[in-house]
Amino acid sequence: MMHPRTFRVDYDHVTSVVCVVGAGLNVNLNRSAPPGSEFISVKSTATVQYSISPRPRETSHLSPIPLKGNSALLIRMSRASDYENDGKLSIRYYGEKKDVLGRALLHLTAVEISLDVDADRDGVVEKNNANKGSWKWGSNGHGAILLVNCDSERMFLKKPDSEQDQVSKVSDLKDMSVMVLRTKGPAKLPEGYKLTMHISQGDAESVRVFRASSSGVESNLLQKLFNHFVKEYPLVLSNEVLSQEVPYLGGVSEMKFHVEGLRFPDKDFDGLISINLSLLEPISDGLPETPIFTDTAVFRVAPWIMTPNTLQPVEVFVCSTSDNYQFLKGMRNLVTKSGYKLKICYEYMNRGDRWMQDELEFGYIDSPHHRFPVVLDSPRDRGLKDFPYDELLGPDFGYVTRVAQREDVSSLDSFGNLEVSPPVTVNGKNYPPGQNPHRSGFPYGH
Repeated sequence: MMHPRTFRVDYDHVTSVVCVVGAGLNVNLNRSAPPGSEFISVKSTATVQYSISPRPRETSHLSPIPLKGNSALLIRMSRASDYENDGKLSIRYYGEKKDVLGRALLHLTAVEISLDVDADRDGVVEKNNANKGSWKWGSNGHGAILLVNCDSERMFLKKPDSEQDQVSKVSDLKDMSVMVLRTKGPAKLPEGYKLTMHISQGDAESVRVFRASSSGVESNLLQKLFNHFVKEYPLVLSNEVLSQEVPYLGGVSEMKFHVEGLRFPDKDFDGLISINLSLLEPISDGLPETPIFTDTAVFRVAPWIMTPNTLQPVEVFVCSTSDNYQFLKGMRNLVTKSGYKLKICYEYMNRGDRWMQDELEFGYIDSPHHRFPVVLDSPRDRGLKDFPYDELLGPDFGYVTRVAQREDVSSLDSFGNLEVSPPVTVNGKNYPPGQNPHRSGFPYGH
């Protein structure tokens, strides 16, 4: 719900104001009245809706009605303006004998503004969903989902895409969540007004926002040079840019943004991120603009979900060492008969470390628009330490690790001690992703 903002009008003056459709202006009629005022009358054009509080007995306000000590006027615009100042409202003030003492004239320009996300999680960015500014877990929940862009679109000189502050390939966009700014109004905003997108300092380490600078750009990006591609998706928000003006396109317009997650939820980060879009109003020269309307979209970063070993296999990973030829031969035959893929980590890669299960765990991240596997690299860092990054990280295969807080990494940090159960119900509570027993067998999370 949009709360009305207090606004002042002066008699014998024309006041121009910009408002957002659905948001009200609250005018104190006594403060704007000339001395000796006892009555008022109100007249407006068709697109301007108003109500007087306390509600007068008179149904028509074209003739003088009593002005009370706490009289207020609540003004709203029923639709967006076709041109600047196309909504008009006048207030006439009368003395005790109903003689005219003054008149205040208000010119209104209305715009529709909606910062939209896929709040109902159906893969479509719907317009102005009532739940876009909040988040709730579950199949009956709501709120947009954001993926950590932890894969790499490049196979050479690769690094996770989240470590690059630019969009280098069109395929990178599917790892991001779409956000749409929808506006409706005159061809341009009145002088001094502007739209600004902004995030908090706390969220800035976890998200980046890119803007699609022109419509239809995705269909011909492959024919463009890299530097031109980057210009088509300029960076809007990051840890270095917390606020930036975004264009107002005029008329009925949509502007697409691509939101990139940078950090997985953990004990220090609950995964919630708020992105705000504000309409700013000029005050006077030398003073910063003030926000008169703010729309907020909330994302939650999708967690890394570990997969249980009861799932159907897709690919089998095995280490080759100097003494396991027969084992490899049998494994190759078994995998071939089963129709799965086989990935052999040869000795030049594993450097004598055969314990792949201690080095890594497989999982995935998921959203309505995209899903891909992500390998979690343990901090044990023995012979296999480079295998997850060098051999697994790639397009639609993500990588994440956690650096140990202490140098003395022990066997407890090996992922042979980390497993996840299939979906399970414990003490009447359902755990769809399962539970993680760690070494001792006691569940500590899900």
